[in-house]
Amino acid sequence: MASKRISDEPAYVLHRYDWSESSLIVEVLTRHHGRIALVAKGAKRPSSHFRPILLPLQPLLLSYSGETEVHTLKSAEWMGGHVMPTGEALLSGYYLNELLMQLTARDDPHPMLFDFYAAVVQLLASEKGEMMQAALRAFELLLLREIGLLPQLDLQTLTLAPLQQEAHYCLVPEGGLRVSAQGDRARLSGAQWMAVQQALQTDTPLWSVMRACALIGNELKPQLRALLHYHCGVPALRTRQLMLDIQNL
Repeated sequence: MASKRISDEPAYVLHRYDWSESSLIVEVLTRHHGRIALVAKGAKRPSSHFRPILLPLQPLLLSYSGETEVHTLKSAEWMGGHVMPTGEALLSGYYLNELLMQLTARDDPHPMLFDFYAAVVQLLASEKGEMMQAALRAFELLLLREIGLLPQLDLQTLTLAPLQQEAHYCLVPEGGLRVSAQGDRARLSGAQWMAVQQALQTDTPLWSVMRACALIGNELKPQLRALLHYHCGVPALRTRQLMLDIQNL
């Protein structure tokens, strides 16, 4: 039986690791087929045409074949469009990649999530630092929504009671959105949570959520971080720890 071949598939490299002395296993996010694993034969050789192309945070067109869990990469082409992010933006891009590696299942397509990721990566490469944090919060929210882990943000999760605009609520990993208790340091008003929910429902959710997050980022960040760590099953993501280590230096 002839193996299935996929041609000219939009993709981004999320992670890569050694497979043999000359080859790599590459985890990529594709637009139409989700996260997949590819073996890039000979990619570590100096003469390989894969070597300068299979880089993270770069838009690619890939062709591959195979029926097994790990497919065989046949060709890779850089689509151009932006340069590699640097500095804090580069670490932020690696953070997005780690989230996708931890939270998405293989062979589970999310075309909209791919488009959101591509837009945020392009934004990181544009060096618009003032928008970076809002873009990261927006992507976290959209990722959680796309994989079914984000509760409705205009209702209390356990009771399904509507939020009150002036009351305060917090997002907790075990219970979703609930009334803020005494001692909760990170919280938002009902009006702020409802604004985020409305932004998620627009025709341009990434930009709408970015605008909403720009106003509440400091309060939203620790709540999303706790939720993401809970679902990743780790106390801290490696890229975040790396950012903290660099800041301490």
